[in-house]
Amino acid sequence: MIYIAVHPEPFDAAQIEQRLLAGRHDIGAVVSFKGCVRDFSEASNVTALTLEHYPGMTEQMLTELAEQASERWSLSGVALVHRVGKLAAGDGIVLVMTAAAHRRDAFAACEFLIDRLKTAAPFWKKEHVGDTAHWVAERHSDLDASRRWEE
Repeated sequence: MIYIAVHPEPFDAAQIEQRLLAGRHDIGAVVSFKGCVRDFSEASNVTALTLEHYPGMTEQMLTELAEQASERWSLSGVALVHRVGKLAAGDGIVLVMTAAAHRRDAFAACEFLIDRLKTAAPFWKKEHVGDTAHWVAERHSDLDASRRWEE
C-alpha cells in the first residue's frame, strides 16, 4: 500500500499509521520520520517557511520514490505526506512512514525516502525572517545524503 499526499493542512501521524496497518497482521515494524519547521537556519530567527511545489509532478515523484523503496526493501506499506503553503516554526512539514515485517527494512526504507525526497521532489522553500523572506538554496549535506543511496 502506498499513500501519497501533498496539501496545506496539518497531518495526523496516528491516522496515517492506522491506514497503513488496517487489516494487516503481518507487519512487525512501523518506522516514521516527522520533519518540523525550525526557528533557525543559516539566517537566525526563522518565523515561518513557505513551501511551493509543482502539482502533479510532485505527487508523481513521491510515488516513484515509494515504488523505488518498495523494490529495494520488503515493505508492506509506505506513506509520504508533505505540506505546502506558509507554515509557522514548529509546524509539521513532512511525514515519512514505512511498514514492514521486520525493522531493518522499515528503518532503511524510511531513511532512504527522506534523504531522496529532500533532493528529488520538486519543492521550493522560502524562509521568513521578520519582515523579509528569501528562497533556500539546496544544501550540500542533503545532496551528499541522497547520493549515498545511488547504486
